[in-house]
Order: sequence, then structure tokens, then C-alpha cells
Amino acid sequence: MVHLLIAMAVFIWVFAMALLGLELHKRLPKHHFSDESTSSIKLATGLIATIAALVLGLLISSAKNSFDTVNADLVRNAVNIIRLDRTLEQYGPETQGLREQLKQSYATWVDMLGSGDPKKLAQLENPELVGKIESFQRELAQLTPKTAMQQQLQARCISLADDVFTARWLALLQRRGSIPVPLLFVLVAWLSIIFGAFGLFAPHNGTVIFFFLMCAFSAAGAIFVILEMDTPLNGFINISVAPLREALAHLRP
Repeated sequence: MVHLLIAMAVFIWVFAMALLGLELHKRLPKHHFSDESTSSIKLATGLIATIAALVLGLLISSAKNSFDTVNADLVRNAVNIIRLDRTLEQYGPETQGLREQLKQSYATWVDMLGSGDPKKLAQLENPELVGKIESFQRELAQLTPKTAMQQQLQARCISLADDVFTARWLALLQRRGSIPVPLLFVLVAWLSIIFGAFGLFAPHNGTVIFFFLMCAFSAAGAIFVILEMDTPLNGFINISVAPLREALAHLRP
């Protein structure tokens, strides 16, 4: 919802700058629109538009990379949780308690992650949940293998558990986003200048205003998509937890 409000604010602001340019076109003296003045302003605006396009492309690419990274981490996590459960099962019946604890903890984590609620997502870092993870790892390390096979299985379980819980922390650290807010402010400022220049040299008619409206909507939509993909665990554009739920269904009782 916050991202939608930001996009709406950007839309209103840049469209208002275009309307301001149209109004200035009517009020400024004619000599401000000489061929030399027009060429200079268009060249300067073209430079700003090029820079803004490059930055916008970089931001979209960065946000998409963040989205894909978190998605890949969660899919890998789903695979590793199944591997961990199977390896614990191979170890022997003495790991039954650990397997039940793993399944219960994982089900809670998936439910919170799939809720999309910022309050529930914040609970993923609470000390109680973190304590359960640490307790699981301690109990796993305290197993006493009786055979060489069990010793190998224990080492594999410890490695898989580290991978599972590392992926969880990576996903949580990505949920706040990585795009600097000041950079977005600068981008919006550049868009304001561009739209103002558009209005300054455009005729005042309904067709022009309509296309200014569409352009402002497109610019705001790009900002919205960037913000949404940069925070892939909540919002309208978020990562599906279907692989995690499928992995949970494959955990044996």
C-alpha cells in the first residue's frame, strides 16, 4: 500500500509539472520561445532525459535482480529442507523429534512468509523463533553417531541445516529493499524537469493533456514496479511460496 501511495504521489507531481509547463507557455513573453532558446532548452532536457532513462533502467534491473535472487534462495531452501528431512530419516529413529521440530518450525515460517503482512513478516526475527533455530542446530550437533554411516549423515545434516537457515536470513535481509531512497527522489526531480519542458513547448489542447496523463501514469508505474520488486516478500508483486508449501507437503511424518 505504501508503494502505491508513493506511485500516486509521483503521478500527481509529474503531471502537475506538465500542466505547469503548459501554463507557463501562455504567460511567458514570446522572446523566451525563440529558435535559439527552444533549441537550448530541448538539448538540456534531452540530456536529463537520457540520464533519467539510464538510471531508471538500472533501478529496474537492480530490483529484478533482487527479486530473482530471493526467489532462487527460497526455491533452493525448499529443496534443502526436503534433503534435510530425508537425511535425518536415514540417520535413524533417534532423530524423529528433530524431524517433527523441523516440520513444525518450517510450517510456521512458511505461513508467516506467505501472509504478506508486514507485521507477521517482522515476527520472523523475534527472539523466540530464532531461539528455536539455534536449539535445533545444537540438538543436531549433540547427536552421538554409533556408526561411520551415522557420522557421515550427521555431518551432512549439519551442512544442510546451515544452508536452510542461511537462506532464511538472506530472504529476510532482502525484504527491506536495497534501492536508495535519495536516488528515487533525484529520479523524480529529473522527471519533473522533463515533464515541465514537455508542457512548456506543447500546445494547450485536450489531446496533449491526455498523452501527458498517460506518460505520467507510465512513469509512476515504473516507480511502483521498482519498489514492489525491490521488496519481494510483500506487496502486490511478491514471490510465490508455492514451492515452500510443496516442500512442506513432502516432509514425511
